[in-house]
Amino acid sequence: MDNDQFDDALLRSAMERAALYGWRRLTVVDAARDAGLSLDVARKRFPFKANILLTLGRLADEAALVDDGSTGTPREKLFDLLMRRIDVFQQYRAGVRAALRALPFDPPLALLLGGATVESMKWMLSAAGLEVGGLAGALRVQALLGAWTVTLRAWDKDDSMDMGTTMATLDKALDKALRFSALPGGAKAAGAAEGLGGLGGQDFSTDPSVDLPLEPSV
Repeated sequence: MDNDQFDDALLRSAMERAALYGWRRLTVVDAARDAGLSLDVARKRFPFKANILLTLGRLADEAALVDDGSTGTPREKLFDLLMRRIDVFQQYRAGVRAALRALPFDPPLALLLGGATVESMKWMLSAAGLEVGGLAGALRVQALLGAWTVTLRAWDKDDSMDMGTTMATLDKALDKALRFSALPGGAKAAGAAEGLGGLGGQDFSTDPSVDLPLEPSV
C-alpha cells in the first residue's frame, strides 16, 4: 500500500466514524484500527486529527485541478473547478457534515481550515487564468471565498441527487462576485480603494469555520 492508498483508506474510515459518532469523538487511532491500518504509519501520515480534513481538502483540490482540456471563460472555469471540489466532499457527505457541525466549537481548527481554504481559492483562481497577486488579486480571493462559503452552506442542506440547489447557488454566487468587480466581467472599479469599498457592501460570509468539512451529532 503506497502513501496515497493509505491516506485514502484512513480518510474514508475517519469520515465513516465521524458520521456515526461525531467529529469530536473521532480519533486517528480509531479510524486506523477500523481500516486495519498500521498505527505507526498513521502517526506519521496523520500526526494531528486536523490532518484528516486537510487531506480531504488537498484531494478536493487535486480533483478540481485535473486538466480535462475544457475551455471557457474564467467564470465558467471557476464554476467547474468549485463543483469538482464539491463532488469530492459529496463522496464523504455524512462525515463532512459532521465535521461542519463541530467547527464552531473548535476555533483553532476553524482557523486552520480557513487558512487552507484561502490557499485553495488561490489555486482555483490561478487555474482559471486569473491573477491572485496585489490588491486586485486579494479582492478576487475574498470574493471567491465568499462564493465558496455560501455554496458549501447550500450543499450542506441539499439532499438532492443532482445537487441542483448547490449548483444554482454557486451560479448566483459567482454572478454576485462579478457584480462586486472582484472577478473579470463585472463593472470596472474606479480604483483599488473603491474596489475595496465595493466589496464592503457584499453579504457574503467568509467565516472560515464553515468551510471544510466539511452531521448528525457531534
